[in-house]
Amino acid sequence: MPDTRFIADREIHQEVIVEAIATCSEFLWIATADIKDMHIARGRRSIPFLQRLSELVEEGVSIRLIHAKEPGPAFRADYDRFPNLIDGMEMILCPRAHFKSVIVDGRIAYTGSANLTGAGLGAKSKDRRNFEGGILSDDPALVRPIMAQFDQLWIGDHCPSCQRKAHCVTYHELIAD
Repeated sequence: MPDTRFIADREIHQEVIVEAIATCSEFLWIATADIKDMHIARGRRSIPFLQRLSELVEEGVSIRLIHAKEPGPAFRADYDRFPNLIDGMEMILCPRAHFKSVIVDGRIAYTGSANLTGAGLGAKSKDRRNFEGGILSDDPALVRPIMAQFDQLWIGDHCPSCQRKAHCVTYHELIAD
């Protein structure tokens, strides 16, 4: 029986970023409007989310990230600490991307309001995080359209008519400048 439920605030961090991503073995797709140097729970401490992505790359997981604006200097500093992300994580900057989703192996999907930031995904303390909500599901009837939205943007279905195409770049193009 498929499981679809509303999750909010700290649940997003725990159930998506910690638990769902822990089951990832093939691919991880993430879409966000904003991306920052987020840290995630690992036992009693926290680690950079980019470290977790680096570990997934080492395990052979294919990672794609769509984001709407250039990450800040703290993200870049952490990104540089994990050189396997250069070839192991594909990133596209699309200034019109505002949807937020996390797709794990095409089996589990989150869609909601939370950006890939500590405040957005509940990684900050309860008095410093945003109030967020979303849907977490393993129901193929919901996972498929979430994947389709991501895939349509990834393969450029919207690009021919987009008036912001000149601003879209891969992260490798950003760091080469």
